[in-house]
Amino acid sequence: MHVAFFEPRIPGNTGNAIRMCAGTGATLHLVEPLGFELSEARLRRAGLDYHDLAHVVVHPDLDALLTALPTSRVLAFTTQATRRYTDVDWRDDDVLLFGPEPTGLPPTVLAHPRVTDCVRIPMQPGRRSMNLSNAAAVATYEAWRTLGFPGGA
Repeated sequence: MHVAFFEPRIPGNTGNAIRMCAGTGATLHLVEPLGFELSEARLRRAGLDYHDLAHVVVHPDLDALLTALPTSRVLAFTTQATRRYTDVDWRDDDVLLFGPEPTGLPPTVLAHPRVTDCVRIPMQPGRRSMNLSNAAAVATYEAWRTLGFPGGA
């Protein structure tokens, strides 16, 4: 499974995602430009000692990410979608694509021909969005659960 953050801005969210990906075995892909340096203290602190246990790949742009994963489905998470993430028949090589804080994925990314589907995490009415690392964790664990927690103890 692949979790991708498109142009993330907050180092703590990415640090949390590093820790979550280490726990699930997912690969974390970061699409530049990043809003921080990978050596930044807040990123390291949020990821605790999991940095060496996670597989993190940085890509210069979205096309580089998609070229690296040519056969994977790309599921874009957006509050604009009508399909719920719980209605997806998850595959082990899926890419769960999330946008930057606070704007989410831009229309050009949502319309990219490689985006297989747009999905949402339900929320109460009038709420703008979830925290990026929380949304990624909710979706990743649901996908991992439906796949039978491969590699999990």
